Amino acid sequence: MGSHALEKLRAAVRDVPDFPKKGILFKDITPVLNDPILFRASIDLFLERCRGKRIDKIVGIDARGFLFGSTVAYELGVGFVPIRKRGKLPYKTEIAKYSLEYGEAEMEMHVDAVMAGECVVLVDDLLATGGTSAAAAVLIRKAGGHLLEAQFLIELEFLHGRKQLEPTPVTSFLKY
Repeated sequence: MGSHALEKLRAAVRDVPDFPKKGILFKDITPVLNDPILFRASIDLFLERCRGKRIDKIVGIDARGFLFGSTVAYELGVGFVPIRKRGKLPYKTEIAKYSLEYGEAEMEMHVDAVMAGECVVLVDDLLATGGTSAAAAVLIRKAGGHLLEAQFLIELEFLHGRKQLEPTPVTSFLKY
């Protein structure tokens, strides 16, 4: 995808100051989702990174990762796995804890969502501190999955979240 399309995506991402709390500048992707051309362009970014790779599952993180991940999985003809906040999945789960600036939280995945040896790509909208993504990586590896890459529409580079995912390769399309 050309730099012109990336700039159109960048221009559509809306900054919302002091959300969800004072001092945070939230990157709102709903304008991208509202525009069918931009939404397709964002999905195409993920698809370009995935094509030609042996992928069995796309994993998306609650909740905006579901929007991108499930669409990418559909286009590739592979399975989709949701990773959610604890208490949201109905079947037996594995749990991974991660740190927040104000405490701890937990993510969960169904025990049968990823099988040993399956090749997985993690897809989400934003990489910030990397806590939720690192927890997702733990769950994928605990199940025996091979995490090929973690892909994000947006990365807040100043928060150094990709360090949390090492040694997994990380791709982000819009960097702030």
